[in-house]
Amino acid sequence: MFTGLVEEVGTVVAIERAGDLVRLRIHGPVAAGGASLGDSIAVSGVCLTVTELPGDGAFAVDVIGETLNRSSLGAVAEGGAVNLERAMALGDRLGGHIVQGHVDATAALVERRDEGEWRVLRFELPAPAAPLVVEKGSITVDGVSLTVSAVTPATAPAQWFEVSLIPATLRETTLGAVGSGALVNLETDLVARHVERLLAFGARNPDSASPA
Repeated sequence: MFTGLVEEVGTVVAIERAGDLVRLRIHGPVAAGGASLGDSIAVSGVCLTVTELPGDGAFAVDVIGETLNRSSLGAVAEGGAVNLERAMALGDRLGGHIVQGHVDATAALVERRDEGEWRVLRFELPAPAAPLVVEKGSITVDGVSLTVSAVTPATAPAQWFEVSLIPATLRETTLGAVGSGALVNLETDLVARHVERLLAFGARNPDSASPA
């Protein structure tokens, strides 16, 4: 589990491919310094397992085809920046919200508006994720816990949502440099996903007993 509070922005220093498996070597002194083999680190919102700790502030993670297909990590390049967060420890403050590091979809940035010292980002909202995103609800964008500041009505033909970023978020995460059309990883609220699943089974079996 994570909180969506990015600890540092790391750099992808090497990419090694073997079939549909990719090993990413990432320089991130904060994340690597407190990590052990087998630990979980969220890399731009994707929960990955530490497979090597070569030293010099770096660590390696293996990314399988399923993850490459469902996230933006398939397009990552050497020298690219990634948001890093170590798994939360029992007893830590939950400053963001409960984040699993399980990406639901990728989405493209469609509009960016500067509002003085802060910025509004508008992202497309893929149809499967649209019912799970609500105004003033939580969403994780590239591993960053954010509050949805605006969302399209359910009847809109094209769905989008907006987040409003304070200067600290712009400065201390990759979202300050995200460009138009760039893909980001989305993780919707955990409770919303479970409710949607329960309702789907209830609609299929209206006469059956259900926890809902």
